[in-house]
Amino acid sequence: MPQHEQQDAILPSRKHALRNRILVIDDGDWVRNIIGLFLEHAGFEVCGEAADGVEAIEQAKKLKPDLIVLDLVMPRMNGAEAASVLSQTMPDVPIVLLTLYQNVLGSALASAVGIRAVLDKTEGLDKLVACVRSLLGLTAKPPHSH
Repeated sequence: MPQHEQQDAILPSRKHALRNRILVIDDGDWVRNIIGLFLEHAGFEVCGEAADGVEAIEQAKKLKPDLIVLDLVMPRMNGAEAASVLSQTMPDVPIVLLTLYQNVLGSALASAVGIRAVLDKTEGLDKLVACVRSLLGLTAKPPHSH
């Protein structure tokens, strides 16, 4: 395929750039604010927030986000329970678990409840942004990754 045709073939994928609405769920107000600011600075739109799993399900149904960032330990309904419900009602919406308790939820259980990635809050939000971009199909691996 000539090079100009290859470039034209790539352009339609730019439509994916519109898939950037993120729902942030964490019981800590300041944690939601920091995650939200970081994601918005990276070019994503935080379409809503929730402080627990019950509220997360309500907000997700109402807002129909492209991706959900979810905490594990929350009141009323924890992240694993919420992810299980969300992944059944919205199977095409990736769920990223961002938690301080990464080792509590094994990868098999995380996968079983529909979580696509588990990240540790202490690893920094750059890793979250890279993960979100990858799950939304917005970028290939960064050029500096190994």
